[in-house]
Amino acid sequence: MTYPEVLFEDNHVLVAIKPAGVLSQADGSDAPDMLTLLKQYLKEKYNKPGQLYLGLLHRLDRNVSGVMVFAKTSKCASRISEQIRQHKLVKKYRAVAYGFFEKKQAELSNYLVKDEKSNTVRIFDSSVPNSKLSKLSYTVLGEADFEGKNVSLVEVKLETGRSHQIRAQLAHEGHSLVGDTKYGIDAKTSSFKLCLQSYKLGFFHPINGEFLEYTIGKQSFEPWCLFDDSCYQ
Repeated sequence: MTYPEVLFEDNHVLVAIKPAGVLSQADGSDAPDMLTLLKQYLKEKYNKPGQLYLGLLHRLDRNVSGVMVFAKTSKCASRISEQIRQHKLVKKYRAVAYGFFEKKQAELSNYLVKDEKSNTVRIFDSSVPNSKLSKLSYTVLGEADFEGKNVSLVEVKLETGRSHQIRAQLAHEGHSLVGDTKYGIDAKTSSFKLCLQSYKLGFFHPINGEFLEYTIGKQSFEPWCLFDDSCYQ
C-alpha cells in the first residue's frame, strides 16, 4: 500500500502531504482518505493492533493537495484546535487564477453561504442570513499566458477557514482558478487539474511550544512551469 508522504512525526503530532484526489476523511464511499491511510501507516510502522487515535484538525478539499497536521493524542488535538480558533496556525496556498489582477496585493472580505445540497457556496459583499465572514489576503507572484488566456500565480493566506473560500472569493473577483469545475469559467477543457495547493503550514508544537513550519517545493506544483523557465531545464 502506498501511504502519503510524512514530513514530520513524533509522539504528539504527524505532518503529511495530502495528494490531490484524496479525501481528508472518509465520506462513506470507497475513495481513499488521509485519516484512514495514516492510521494504517501508524499501525504498520509500530505494529499496533486494534484502534489507535489520530485527530483530524483541519481539512483540504478533495482536489486540493497540500500539507496537513494531525494530532496523535486528544490533548494535542485540543491545543492545536485552539491555535486554529485563535488564528495562530499559518496556512498559505499557491493558486493559478484566470486574468491579470489590477491590485497585485490585497485583502478580500466577503460573506459566504453554503448550499449543502450542491456542495457549493455563494459569496455576498454584505451580511445576509446564515452567512459567515470570509477573509483572505493575496499576493500576485507571476503572470503568464495559458491556452490563449492571461493567468496569474497568486499566494493566498487565509484569515478564516471556510469551505471553498479561496475558489469562491477569487471567482467573485473575476479570477476563477484554472481547473475549477465548480466555480471556473471553462475548466472542463483545461489541461490542468484544479490549480490550488496548500503549500505551507506553520503551528506551535502542542507540547514544547516550538514553532514548526513545513513547505512543499515549487516543483511539486505542476502549473509552476508556466511562470518559471527553470522547470524546463
